[in-house]
Formats: sequence, structure tokens, C-alpha cells
Amino acid sequence: MSDDSLAPRPPRRPRADGAGAPPVGRTLPHSVEAEEYLLSCCFLDGLDVVSRCLEARISANSFHVPAHRTVFEKLVDLYNRQTPIDLAVIAEELKTARTLDEIGGYAFLTQIASRIPTTAQANYFIGKVRELALLRELIRTATSTVEQCYEFTGGIEQFVDTLEQQMFAVTQSRASESARPMKDPTREAMNVITKMMMKKGELTGVSSGFKDLDQFTFGFQRQEMVVLAARPSMGKTSLALNFAESAALPRRGTGVPVLVFSLEMGAAQLALRMLCARARVNMKLLRDGLLSKNGAEQQNLVQAADEFSKAPIFIDDSSHLTIMELRAKARRLSARHPLGMIIVDYLQLIAPTDPQTPREQQVAEISRGLKGLAKELDVPVLVLSQLNRSAEKENRTPKLSDLRESGSIEQDADVVLMLARPKDADEKFQVAADSAELIVAKQRNGPVGELKLTFLRDITRFENYTP
Repeated sequence: MSDDSLAPRPPRRPRADGAGAPPVGRTLPHSVEAEEYLLSCCFLDGLDVVSRCLEARISANSFHVPAHRTVFEKLVDLYNRQTPIDLAVIAEELKTARTLDEIGGYAFLTQIASRIPTTAQANYFIGKVRELALLRELIRTATSTVEQCYEFTGGIEQFVDTLEQQMFAVTQSRASESARPMKDPTREAMNVITKMMMKKGELTGVSSGFKDLDQFTFGFQRQEMVVLAARPSMGKTSLALNFAESAALPRRGTGVPVLVFSLEMGAAQLALRMLCARARVNMKLLRDGLLSKNGAEQQNLVQAADEFSKAPIFIDDSSHLTIMELRAKARRLSARHPLGMIIVDYLQLIAPTDPQTPREQQVAEISRGLKGLAKELDVPVLVLSQLNRSAEKENRTPKLSDLRESGSIEQDADVVLMLARPKDADEKFQVAADSAELIVAKQRNGPVGELKLTFLRDITRFENYTP
């Protein structure tokens, strides 16, 4: 090696367009004026503006200037104590906390309080402060991501999932402490209780479309993992699609966006099933070409197609999905279209992250991941699952222990529904009977029991039971 190679090289000149230029001397995005204007609005009408800030998830950390953070922190403290927000009160509180001189004294507070004469533009400044705070948080997270990439030691799938969760947490403004004081969950619980008392038996979650099931569950609740289990060909996919249709196209009220992960059937097959079921068209006659071209059935299909084309239903028929890929897809879609329900058909077809681990551990990871997804996106997640053959062999009603690879599924699920043929059904073929028993085998927050559903085999549709 020559001595010339050891000599320090001259710095590389930045390109004329700025690309590749090092970000030397850059300051984090912020606006001192926007922060001052927002605090001034808080001084003018603290009760209203501070509450709007909290609704927009503005916190003390949303302010770039340390003095502004201190002032806003005290404003929130006074708001929570229902103390009138006033310049003199703030000054006295800061003086008691021995932070008044640190921020610049009474003169600093007076200057901020007189920055703006009206609160008319408060929403604009709330948006501006929140936007810049989000940019700063993204920069910090992205910088941390780069550092973690350089320090990567193995396990790429888990690593990517962790990084994606960190970035998603920022974009969803969910960067909060994991341990929360009891007063916050208690307040949320009381809000739910109030709604229940006001609704007097009405649904508090996403309707299943079946009145008997809704009486058990009051709808599919947010953050709950609901397992629908059955033996093959018992109609669990049909029932799940009925749930999806009811959620997105309810008879009354506004529907919610539904994401369906179909690991077994293609999107076109699912669409065909849903169209025939809603239009009440016999699929066998349709396949055999025995329907008239301009008859009532075709008109019903056209109408159903028009309704579904406008419905907020999304189908992902990717095969060989891992739980991390599934969660990533759900996060991305939810960021664009906030979801109201997710359906996974079905759990045993989700690919393991590490094929070398025992099957029990694989299922446990998938089950935990689906439960985590329900909590993360704040939606009910309906997961289809297989039952083992025990109930069939012993000719009895299925129970929780019949869930295939049941340990973790049974533990993680908030609600377990089991679809079975009536005991008096014909045992000749392994197919759904004209009526079905739906067993609510587990429910953390409600009763368990059995109910009946009518199955219209020709159109693959479940309906409320009629004797």
C-alpha cells in the first residue's frame, strides 16, 4: 500500500441538486411562532382550546421549545383539576413549582399571552404543532431504524416486523406509555357502561347479522379475537362471508370497512359466493347455465354486484402469508381506510415464520399475533379454525379441547364459536346440513350457550333459524 493511499481524502463535493449532501447543521422541524400562537389561544380560552389539543393528541412533548413544553404541561394540569386558566394563576403555579424563572419569568408569559387576539385560528395552530411534532418523531424513529439496521444480528422477519410496528406507532399517533394509570381505563370503561345503559340492550359492537348470536355477544367487540371453528365443509367460510356482508352492508345504519384474508380461496371465488348468496341465486343452476339471461335472477345479480362494488370490503387472497406479513398488510390498509373488522380464513393456513420450530409453537405465535393485531388496530378479528376429529368419532357436540392445536388458540380467543351439524342430521356425507348448531363455547365478557341457524345450501347462505 502506498503512502498516498493513507493520505486524507478531500471531502466529496455535494451534487448541485442537493442529493447526497450531508445533513450537517440541520435543526428538527419546528415553528416557534405556531407554538406561541397555540399557547396564546390556550390563555384566551383554556377550557375549549386545551380540550381540543388533547383530542388531537397534543402533549407537552409536541412542543419543540422547552419553555413551551413547561407552560403547556401546567395548562393541562390546571385543565384536569378544573381550575380556571388565567395568566396570574399560571404564573403562580409555575412560581410554586420553581420553574417560572427557568422559562423567562412573568415577562415571558405576558409576551405569549398577548401574541394573538382571538382563538379563531386555534385549529390551524393545533394542526401545525401536531404536524411538526409528527415529523420530528418520524425523524427520530427513522434515525433509530438506520442505527438498528447497522446493528442487525439476525432474524430478519421479526426484525422487520418490529421496525414496522415502531413506524406505525408514530404515524398512528399512538406513542404512549405502555403502563397507564387506572383512572384512564376506568374512564373508558365507564363510557362503555354509559353507552350500554343508554342503548338498553342494543349492540355495542359490529353486528353479526344474526339476532340470536347478537343477543349473546352484543356484536363483535373491538380488540377481541373471535374464533369460528368447524370441521371441513361445515360452512364456516360461508358464515364468515355472511358476517362480512352484514358488517359492510347492514340492514340499518352505516357499514364498517372489512378486510378479508382468504388463504384458501381466490378473491373471484369469494366474490361469486357472496354475489349468489346476496342475490339468492342457486349456484348449481348458474354453473349449469340453466338461468335465463334476462330473468329475475340476473337482475338480482346485477343489483348485488352494484351493492358490493360500493361496499367497503377488501379481499386479500395472497397465499403462504406469515403472521408478520398479514399484520403488515392490515396495518397499511388501515392507515388508508380505517378498518372496522378483519376476517382470517383460516388460521392453520398461515405460514410459520420459522418452519423449524414445533407446530405448537408456530400456532402459538400465529394466535398471539392475531390477538395483538386486534388490540393494535382496535377492531374485532374473526379467525376461522379447524376442529379435530374427536367430536365426529365420538358422535358428540364439539368442545373447546377439540380446537386443532388448541392450547394457545383457546387461551388467546375472547370468543369461541363452533359450527356443528345437528345430532339428528344425516351422517352419510361430510357437508353442512339444512340447519346448524352454533355453539358459543367461550366468551370472556358474556354468556355461553347454543343457538340454531338455517343453512340455505343452494345459495351457501346462513340465516336466522326458522323451524
